[in-house]
Amino acid sequence: MNINFKHALSQKSVYITALSACFIAVAAFAVLSLLIAEDSRKNTDDFAKKTFFRKYESVEHEFRNIEEYQYLLRALIQKDGLKNYKEYSSVLNDLNKKRNLLPYSWYQYENSSSGKTESNNPLSDIFENKKNPEQSIVIKNNGPGHFKDLLVTRKDSMYWVSYDSLVLPDKNRLYYGSTVSLDDLHQYFINVDKSSNTYAYVFTKEGICITHPEKKYIGKNIYDFTDIQPKDTLCRTAESGYTKSTAISEYLGVEVTRFIKPLKTDNFDGYTVVNHVNFIIDENINKIKTYTIYIFLAALFLIVTVFILFQRATAIAYKEKEKVQSEKNMLLIENEKMHKAEVINQLQQLKNNINPHFLFNSLNSLYMLIGINKENAQKFTMNLSKIYRYLIVPPKENIVPVSQEIKFIKQYMDLLKSRFDEEMTFNLIIKDEKSLEKRIPYLSLQVVTENAIKHNIATIDQPLEIIITVEEHGITVKNTWQPKTEAVQGEKFGIDYLNQIYEYFRINSLNISVDGEYFICFLPLME
Repeated sequence: MNINFKHALSQKSVYITALSACFIAVAAFAVLSLLIAEDSRKNTDDFAKKTFFRKYESVEHEFRNIEEYQYLLRALIQKDGLKNYKEYSSVLNDLNKKRNLLPYSWYQYENSSSGKTESNNPLSDIFENKKNPEQSIVIKNNGPGHFKDLLVTRKDSMYWVSYDSLVLPDKNRLYYGSTVSLDDLHQYFINVDKSSNTYAYVFTKEGICITHPEKKYIGKNIYDFTDIQPKDTLCRTAESGYTKSTAISEYLGVEVTRFIKPLKTDNFDGYTVVNHVNFIIDENINKIKTYTIYIFLAALFLIVTVFILFQRATAIAYKEKEKVQSEKNMLLIENEKMHKAEVINQLQQLKNNINPHFLFNSLNSLYMLIGINKENAQKFTMNLSKIYRYLIVPPKENIVPVSQEIKFIKQYMDLLKSRFDEEMTFNLIIKDEKSLEKRIPYLSLQVVTENAIKHNIATIDQPLEIIITVEEHGITVKNTWQPKTEAVQGEKFGIDYLNQIYEYFRINSLNISVDGEYFICFLPLME
């Protein structure tokens, strides 16, 4: 099988690509796992809220049924007085037998004259002062029902007793009310919703637990056997009307999501707690994570398999690529040699032209000076003979030390002073002495200076100022920007010469700009 990739990747790139693909796969499956787990947790959380509301509504509904039963009993007793209270109690008890929850009605009649008591209440002794007060717990309430509520313990069972009394004209007293077994009450709440993994209990505003799946906790203070804090009952400050937290169940010993919501009726003021077991949530999430890991391993195996096949398939392409690259490098070397030879030839031509060009400009200046001032013309001729020695034998590579160029430009500026007196000023500033040991293109300062004189006005009224500053990384030549109105011939000859030298030595080209009143040329230095 022959494989030819026009643009084959390097072997390092292939490995990086494969590792990146694996990393992306790991990240993608990790994010997917988190998203699925979060979505599952959210759905389970929604389910927990629904079961909480369903359980709470059943508790609230039954409390209101008990209260309505008490109101009915009160209405019957207060309507007929002593006429039919026994019959009313008996009839109500018969009706209650058809319900799952069995509150039973009772009465207790006390004759003040004879001191005799008639009652069908098995807990009638709660009205006798001689009994121990610790056997009953008063449930305080400020509701409009005005029933009195007690929690009474008998034979390891606890009962919720709600009663009222009627004082007759002959000062006899009739006690009447209802009693609910708290064991039966909690069993009723369990039977309301058997499918959900929740359990509920109710406690009073003072913290007295009146229903709980663990019998020993009924009548105890919930702050003593749970980690509920008073701040957890501040449901009115919560936007949802209830508080939600994660806790450890005192009943099951596992993590639960705990909801607390006020339970308030005409005759009761307390709180309902619904605990939703979390182990089912965790099991579902763990299953999702397990399935995600399986999918990830399968995808990773597929990626590795494809990578191995691709690596084998590209092995031949790499060998062919190395061969082609070797041939290409040989061609590039030959091409570079030809390019350098061509550039050297062009530079040599420019160098051969730069000296006559300088000489012709100098002779033109001398010609003009002879007609103006013969004495200055003689000085000009002497300076020209001195500096022309610098031009007789130009350097081979067209690169000279900065110190040599600085010495030459000083002689050149002295030459120009013979022609321009008050029309031009020249300043040389050396900020970095070490830069004098570096190199710049041959005649570069002369080219830039001559360019400034050629293109700008230089008069007594408008003198031309030229400033040369030697810095760490280059030489800045700036002159006042006052360009001539007429066009100048051959204006790019010197600039092209400098650009080609910098390009040949792969140095950044000179930087030319205009900043306000100055024309600026920056010549980079070479090591």
